[in-house]
Amino acid sequence: MSEVAFLQLLSLGVVGVGIVILLFIRALFVRVVGFVVIVLAMFTLIGLGVPQMPSLPPAVEQFDLAKIKTPTAIAAIGQKIFFSKGQCSLCHSIGPRAGARCPDLKGIGAKLTREFLFESLTDPQAYISLDYRHEGLPKQYPARMPYIHRNPIALTKGEILTVIAFLQQMSGEPVSIKVQELMDASEAVEVASVSPSAS
Repeated sequence: MSEVAFLQLLSLGVVGVGIVILLFIRALFVRVVGFVVIVLAMFTLIGLGVPQMPSLPPAVEQFDLAKIKTPTAIAAIGQKIFFSKGQCSLCHSIGPRAGARCPDLKGIGAKLTREFLFESLTDPQAYISLDYRHEGLPKQYPARMPYIHRNPIALTKGEILTVIAFLQQMSGEPVSIKVQELMDASEAVEVASVSPSAS
């Protein structure tokens, strides 16, 4: 018998005891205690009826660069990284959102060059975007952009390039990232991880 099933049986037993108290005992205080016991046991039963799911970090997805042949495939990988490992969607929206913590990225691939996007992702404090959505002088956004190529996010250069490809594609722009650039970036990462001087 699982722990949840045992607790459910125990709660049912407590409800039964509370009902017996209400039916057969005439003392007012004891009847109130019996009613409270029934209510608490019912809340426990409802709580135990909710499916228990472990809170785990998202699974790390590996991408086979040999299978990537088109810019659309690069952008599709960038979209997966944007919404999972990159954690971009925690702060950024694609389209207006009330109470945005960071700039809206809708159409950003058409407004900015890929070099500027790369710099914004690897050195986010080089240029601070201001919030113009309110009356008066523009203010800084409340959230500060992390360095996504460092821990805890730690995107590789290839992953950053795929995110740029996604931003370009969802802005209606042609993807300027080439498959060979991803291959070169992944080879550079492998060489750096094998090299004994990389510490």
